[in-house]
Amino acid sequence: MNYYIVIPTYNEEKFIALTLQSIVEQTVLPSKVVVVNDGSTDKTEEIIQSFCDKHSFFSLVNKSSDAIHLPGSKVIQAFQKGLEILDDHYDIMVKIDADLIFPSNYFETIIQHFQSDERVGMVGGFCYIEKNGDWILENLTDKDHIRGALKAYRKETFLQIGGLKPAMGWDTVDELLCKFYNWKVVTDESLHVKHLKPTGASYNKAARYKQGEAFYSLGYGFVITTIASLKLAMRKGKPLLFMDYIKGFWKAKSAKKELLVTLEQAKFIRNYRWKKIKEKLF
Repeated sequence: MNYYIVIPTYNEEKFIALTLQSIVEQTVLPSKVVVVNDGSTDKTEEIIQSFCDKHSFFSLVNKSSDAIHLPGSKVIQAFQKGLEILDDHYDIMVKIDADLIFPSNYFETIIQHFQSDERVGMVGGFCYIEKNGDWILENLTDKDHIRGALKAYRKETFLQIGGLKPAMGWDTVDELLCKFYNWKVVTDESLHVKHLKPTGASYNKAARYKQGEAFYSLGYGFVITTIASLKLAMRKGKPLLFMDYIKGFWKAKSAKKELLVTLEQAKFIRNYRWKKIKEKLF
């Protein structure tokens, strides 16, 4: 099985060489890697170009968009730009962030998971962050969720879920749609990926409201949104974020914001979420 990687990036001169080098050192190399430089104002572009000069599977695409960091939409618009220059001769499509260091067997192991079961639609490892000299699990989500920083999709799955949605919540809706279409989502705890910049480090107040909007656009409804908001705020160690999330939900609801899913899919998602909540409680 061959794989393509798309890496959206913005002002990552500190980390991107480490990410690209860890790709070069993979035991199974990608067929193509497109790095989308989204208006960086530092040396990101030069660093990417130096890898393109040395390795034929790398290519650079320049894109210009607003500098404001809105999680979800900006990064996925950059991802789509990279997708545009790729052909469809891939088995696995991968979206990663530009601040990761992968173990050398990462993609070899990902491929083995896809080969082991034709109903496996998505696979990922786990992000670890540095704390007091140790690398510890970045514990923001459940162990059955693949972080948005490192998503790998089977081609058929990627096409069936309609690719990635340019909105916050894209990295949850993709998995929920996988389940809707009866694909398996696999996480591998043996794959430790170093995440050099903790999630949400550069989010602003507007972005905080976006999380509540995302819960609304996933069709969660108020009760599930309340539970999910409380859980996420506590995991981040910032209880006051709970209020931002709830405000975001009501803002989206009163504006009658369009859902990221169909009504049928939203109903499935709510039932699935309730099932998971009950499993944890009982």
